[in-house]
Amino acid sequence: MIRITQSSYPVAVLTHPGMTGKNNEDRYAVSAYRLTRRSRKPVLLAVLTDGIGGHRAGEVASELAVERISQAVAASDGSQPVDTLRQAITEASQEIYALSNSDAQHQGMGTTCVCAWIIDKHLFTAAIGDSRLYLLRRGAIYQLSTDHTWVQEAIEQGILKPEQVKGHPNQHVIRRYIGSPNSPEVDFRLRTVGGGKDEFSEDNQGMELKDGDRLLLCSDGLTDLVEDKEILAAYQQYPLDQACQTLVELANSRGGHDNITMIAIHIPRRNLIERVATSNRLFATALVGAALLTIVIFIGLVIGFNWLNNHQGGAATPGGPTEGLPGVLPSATQLDGSAPVQPATLTPGPKSGPTLTFTPASSLAVSGTPGQTATIQTPPVHTPTAWPTNTLVPYP
Repeated sequence: MIRITQSSYPVAVLTHPGMTGKNNEDRYAVSAYRLTRRSRKPVLLAVLTDGIGGHRAGEVASELAVERISQAVAASDGSQPVDTLRQAITEASQEIYALSNSDAQHQGMGTTCVCAWIIDKHLFTAAIGDSRLYLLRRGAIYQLSTDHTWVQEAIEQGILKPEQVKGHPNQHVIRRYIGSPNSPEVDFRLRTVGGGKDEFSEDNQGMELKDGDRLLLCSDGLTDLVEDKEILAAYQQYPLDQACQTLVELANSRGGHDNITMIAIHIPRRNLIERVATSNRLFATALVGAALLTIVIFIGLVIGFNWLNNHQGGAATPGGPTEGLPGVLPSATQLDGSAPVQPATLTPGPKSGPTLTFTPASSLAVSGTPGQTATIQTPPVHTPTAWPTNTLVPYP
């Protein structure tokens, strides 16, 4: 794949250490690619990790996992996304475990992880731990991933009911994590919308995302304190960045006992945008063609005039041949195609949700150093956006 600095998918990212003063052990990275130099198919990778181990350097494990997964995807050709993610997570886990055994300060460290890899609107995922991936579609919210916790296993086995989970002493006991002594089983089950016999299966990898869908990757610092219906309401009422900010404030108002990180991705209505882009290309092509035709006519008239003048014995006078000629050479600004149509941009709308308007596009600016809140600008719908990352050492 060819890594690029911008993506067609709008992204908003926010990370916050919470209200207890603990170190921010969450890490994330979002990167954009093209499959080939000639391909126009958009590719986006989002990785979110939540370190475990506390004083044992959970942030080291989470950062290393983000780096290794991002490197593996960048080096791939995108043809085998599930295998690429499985191998990358397995190798990251082995490296983290080796590092934790080589240094007493790092012993016991590990990290959860959730990945969303979009290849031309087809979604591939990987999850391990209790960081989550949600799909928001047509007024509903779906948890595509599953939690690898003691309480989730207890629910699946009928030992606990969902309403008994909140406040349970084993609520945060992780059953799978990257950096464990034995390589963890990466969960590629992907829940589909609408049910069916295989509604939660690895066979659903590559499911097609619809225009207007939104994906949310988040750490448990959000989902411990904010309900799914509240997450849905925020993204129904506000643009991506404002919804993230609203949810962080809600979690912090309820105690903010853990780090909170969110990566929100919008799947734009590209049919409209592609029509605009096609119209611009056709307009530019027609303009260049008209300019070339004008030049040819102009040259033909000049040659014809000179031939006629020479055969009649006349002399050409400066400026004379061009006066009154119908062909006029377009100016440089006309040839370049001035005043292009502005791309669609997500802007804050009424309480019913964000609206699409044609306004000058702004770039997405995200900074997320550990322990600080990321700063966000509203991303455009189609104008590519720079990928954010809060890893300390950018991967090559």
